[in-house]
Amino acid sequence: MRTTQKQMENYNGPEKPQRRTLLNRLWALLGLLACIELSWLTGSILKSRKTKTDSADGENYIDAGRIESFKPGDVKAIPEGLLYVSRLDDGSFIALSRTCTHLGCAIPWNEENQKFVCPCHGSMFDRTGVVINPPAIRPLDYFPVRIENGLIRVNTDKPIKREIFEPTQVTQV
Repeated sequence: MRTTQKQMENYNGPEKPQRRTLLNRLWALLGLLACIELSWLTGSILKSRKTKTDSADGENYIDAGRIESFKPGDVKAIPEGLLYVSRLDDGSFIALSRTCTHLGCAIPWNEENQKFVCPCHGSMFDRTGVVINPPAIRPLDYFPVRIENGLIRVNTDKPIKREIFEPTQVTQV
């Protein structure tokens, strides 16, 4: 029996519909996986924007340690908050940002010289964050401090910018 050209063109055979069905299902599966991944990614981004709060008024506090662990004149780094807590000679506390007000470099506390020294451009600050040596023209930003049951708590919501050091910026014990 002879098959004509026209009969061959019309013949789909059993393989073609199965292959198309398989490819259609594969594309549908890949589309579904892409949608799931996009949903997961969106959820992760939105979840990371939520903040954990420790107080009823919605402010973020970190514990910086107990009062007894700070002697007058001590400056300690608090890695969780990217800040320093300084106990002044009168026993009061101030929490200072680790970011230089000149160009935003991270500044270390130099224990030997009792100063914050910016490694980028040489600005120096005293233990209250006041500029000792320019090019920085304004003191380090600070965070509000609260003393609760002998525990030093720092509100890390947002550093407060200042032009001068004022006694109201420290927390008395």
